[in-house]
Amino acid sequence: MYDVILQVPVIDMPWEDFALLFITALAGGAFGAAIGALPAFIFTGFVVFLGEGIAVLQREIMDLPGVNQGELATGITGVIGFGAITGPHIAFAGGVAASAYAGKKYPEMEPDGWDYHFGKNILYAFGTKPDILAVGAVFGALGMLINQFGAAVLVTDGTAITDTIALSVVASAVVARVVFGYPLIGKAAGSSLLDMTPFEREEPREAADDAEVPEEHEGRLATEPWLPHQYKWSGVTAIGLVGGILGGYIYIKTGSIFMGYAISAISLLFLQLGVEKIPVTHHITLIGAVGAVVFLPDFSPVVALLAAGAFGAVSGLLGEVTQRVMYAHSGTHVDPPAMAIAIAMVAVALLSILGVLPNAGYL
Repeated sequence: MYDVILQVPVIDMPWEDFALLFITALAGGAFGAAIGALPAFIFTGFVVFLGEGIAVLQREIMDLPGVNQGELATGITGVIGFGAITGPHIAFAGGVAASAYAGKKYPEMEPDGWDYHFGKNILYAFGTKPDILAVGAVFGALGMLINQFGAAVLVTDGTAITDTIALSVVASAVVARVVFGYPLIGKAAGSSLLDMTPFEREEPREAADDAEVPEEHEGRLATEPWLPHQYKWSGVTAIGLVGGILGGYIYIKTGSIFMGYAISAISLLFLQLGVEKIPVTHHITLIGAVGAVVFLPDFSPVVALLAAGAFGAVSGLLGEVTQRVMYAHSGTHVDPPAMAIAIAMVAVALLSILGVLPNAGYL
């Protein structure tokens, strides 16, 4: 399954194939800027759902004449869903960078009702504005290059040491934050970076913080949690258990690691449309499925399902910790689910290499 995500490392790729991928990644990043980062990721969910659904059908009920088993599904999931068209490291990353750029360049574009810094607005579609599309294009290509480089070098004994797509999403967002002049982490308004009580007290950010608080932040909340409805430890743990079990069950019954991830991504359509309190769970269902993968060979499906719930809860908590450090105190979006997936898969890979786990999931 790992090859489905990463495809061929760029160092092993013929020049024409690399040029094809690079040019398409430019367009994919610009596409993410045009329609917005979150809508681009929702498209990822639909495409991966289609690819994984076809894969399940191919395994269970049909063979297509002239098509090798799994080839069609791999093309949809890997080449399109996780590739240069809607891959999160390309389209979503391009949209995130576009928002970061617009937050500095075009603050007047900020829509009514957006309470955080405009650079965090990943719901916003920038349409056809050429300079913003160019930013998306550059960061789409950057995300592709980071992913391909990671696929080539972050390997030990034939096992990748993390999900390089997730890592690329994070790295690209950090680069955008630095390039466009935002604080790398920002200054905590509370007792620590993990303290969300300034948000609960609705404390405003003060311009007197000098370099840590750019002028355009004045009057905004001092602490901006990634999801105001999904930041309390108890709730994050609860949705982590629920989402992990669901992702694990889908894997146990269908053999698809990424189907739960796709459903979670599709569910964000409702968040985009303004439905309140929709949870974000793709990092939870994906790592939950991984929990089922690593436990199922040696344990019963029930034990694997419980492991999936535990893995999901851990991933949810990782997302919350990382949002408190990397999201809540600066002015752009650094994706907590991508950070959670990257960290969780490092742990899975290392435990697999050490022989603690029987396999490394989709790595």
